[in-house]
Amino acid sequence: MRPLLLLLLLLCISPVMAQIYKYIDANGNTAYSNQPPDGVKADPVELPPLNSVELQSPSAPVAPAQSSSREQPDSVYQVLELTGLPTEEALRANNGTFTVSALIQPRLQGAHRLRLLLDDQPYGQPSNVPILQLVNIDRGEHRLAVQVIDGQHVVQQSPTVTFTVQRVHKP
Repeated sequence: MRPLLLLLLLLCISPVMAQIYKYIDANGNTAYSNQPPDGVKADPVELPPLNSVELQSPSAPVAPAQSSSREQPDSVYQVLELTGLPTEEALRANNGTFTVSALIQPRLQGAHRLRLLLDDQPYGQPSNVPILQLVNIDRGEHRLAVQVIDGQHVVQQSPTVTFTVQRVHKP
């Protein structure tokens, strides 16, 4: 453990060091040094070049582009969509209860919450869980979307999915 710690220390001290040597000490342990020891065979250690990153000066802030109310400027989430809803056939929910999933990438951030919009109206309580339940939804055609909200502010909204609920009618 000590030789590895010594090697790491030597690597971190200074990038100006000319050479590091590896050898076996009198106790049979592998050791490292910046000078070859007297009377012991020491092999030079070839190190890869150091990584470096050039600092870039911050660019001037870009004024936000004017956009229509339907566009999502500066999207925080690269993926935000509903899954688990059939679009080609009716959703069979005999009691009108079913779940949908929100696919979101990257993960939900900080105080952001998910909120459903059913027929363009907020539905249920905001949640940080991407599986959302709808209860006692009437049969027929509906529109559903999910929003990411921060308090009352809408951060981003998914595309709207149109679907049909099929449920048993009890007299």
